Amino acid sequence: MKRTHTCGELTLKNIDQDVILQGWVTKVRKMGAMNFIDLRDRYGITQLVIDESISLENVKSEYVLEVHGKVIERKSKNLELLTGEIEIKVANLILINKSELTPFEIKDGIESQEDTRLTYRYLDLRRPEMQNNLLVRSKMNHVIRNFFIEDNFIEIETPIFGKSTPEGARDFLVPSRLNAGKFYALPQSPQLYKQLFMISGLDRYFQIVKCFRDEDLRIDRQPEFTQLDMEMSFADAQDVMNTIEALIKKVIFEIKGIEIKESIQKITWKESMEKYGNDKPDLRFGFEIQTLNEIFKETQVPLFSNLEDKSIRAICVDSLLSKKELEDLTEVAKQNSVNILAFAKYDLNEWSGSVGSKLSDNEKESIIKTFNIQKESTVLFIVEEYYKATQAMGSIRNRIAKVLNLLDPEVMKLAWIVDFPLFEFSEEENRYVAAHHPFTMPADQSLENFDTNKQEALAKAYDIVLNGFEIGGGSQRITDSTIQQRMFDAVGLTKEQIETNFGWFINSYKYGAPYHAGCALGLDRICMLLTGSENIREVIAFPKNSSGIDPMTNAPDTVTTQQLDELNIKLK
Repeated sequence: MKRTHTCGELTLKNIDQDVILQGWVTKVRKMGAMNFIDLRDRYGITQLVIDESISLENVKSEYVLEVHGKVIERKSKNLELLTGEIEIKVANLILINKSELTPFEIKDGIESQEDTRLTYRYLDLRRPEMQNNLLVRSKMNHVIRNFFIEDNFIEIETPIFGKSTPEGARDFLVPSRLNAGKFYALPQSPQLYKQLFMISGLDRYFQIVKCFRDEDLRIDRQPEFTQLDMEMSFADAQDVMNTIEALIKKVIFEIKGIEIKESIQKITWKESMEKYGNDKPDLRFGFEIQTLNEIFKETQVPLFSNLEDKSIRAICVDSLLSKKELEDLTEVAKQNSVNILAFAKYDLNEWSGSVGSKLSDNEKESIIKTFNIQKESTVLFIVEEYYKATQAMGSIRNRIAKVLNLLDPEVMKLAWIVDFPLFEFSEEENRYVAAHHPFTMPADQSLENFDTNKQEALAKAYDIVLNGFEIGGGSQRITDSTIQQRMFDAVGLTKEQIETNFGWFINSYKYGAPYHAGCALGLDRICMLLTGSENIREVIAFPKNSSGIDPMTNAPDTVTTQQLDELNIKLK
């Protein structure tokens, strides 16, 4: 390369050296006989000092320059920059390329609309915070690859064009020109392929892979995403969890400098729902949910009377919430189909609020004891069917933490969620479906009757959670043909459906399969949390917006009639 140094490496050690720098103009400051330019590349910023013999008339922000000059000590030092003690006395300035006025400033903390940033993503990616996000992502991938290679895993690629199979999210379909009327499906996960690797004797597999799901988007979901996929033969769930735990701890240490020495705690799915209202608890704060039906057995409070099949779910916040904060939380309750969020404020032995003044002395004492109240507090109540009340209170719990600024991005709280239900009931299909996928091994205690007692059946499945986000999950796989057939029967797959969709996979198990288990980690989500970003779009180079559109290229877009004819497709 022509440049001798980057814009982020020159220091007092380089005084009096002749150097060549290339980069973008961040700022031009004209001060009479002496002018200054801040020159930027992805490594940093270096100040240039230019005397009146060199014209800056045609130099503006985001112009690309090459400068030749000598490193000198800076009189007015900026110790916040690595290069802040030096500057370059420019002898020659070469204009490489000009720039029009950019639609937003190339700096951190801009307030530009997200769609504007995505339309000009190549400019957005010039901003230091965005470049740092991609650098963190690159380092994360590097750490992951080194970790697995050093542990004797093999990196193997799996097909992008595969077969559409039931059980899971909606597939993205790709029509085949050479096979009229037939479609490939983009992979939601390399699940079946990686299990075939185990049957192939490739006992330790991993890859960093693109996956695709046609589902509604949110802050931690994109139509195309990247995951770390891994599988181990002659391994059980605990073996996989130990490997993933060691990996996650290493990634966090290498990128954040945070060393997590203790083992990651395990929380059962049932306990997580009971205490936190969801299966991805944020453990950076307390506010555990309690069921208070017993306290209000003989109550005179109308809301808590005649419960029938309803539960009183409550949390205690160790501060007096304002009217505005309570209105905000009530709105969260309504978004979760709960119309009434009752509250009681406790302040110096005085009770107030929508139900606070109606409580009996025994009820007050029991609430204080249950939540161990020792200071002014606000207790929030929801009376609804158990799971409805639980999920709503879980959302309220998370909202409170945000309102009270309890979500420190520099704190990393991990948990394993275990003992998941093997099945979940689909209202849409009016039947039980596999909660994870139909190749997940039932838990030992459910083996005898998992197909007849679906509501209580548990799975050998596990999720790993970081700061309130599920960042990965996996399971022990079924390798016994009898158990596999029972599982297919349990989710209502006919013999024809099994043969059509999974025949090629089931056939492989006739030839000697080792027991195996695996896991997949969502790398976009992990990177989002490691960088403290608001959503995963901030850590993906070219993401789609919340409507699944790329404003820069306008994808997805229409295609020509000729293209459709070649694919034997006619639009309705």
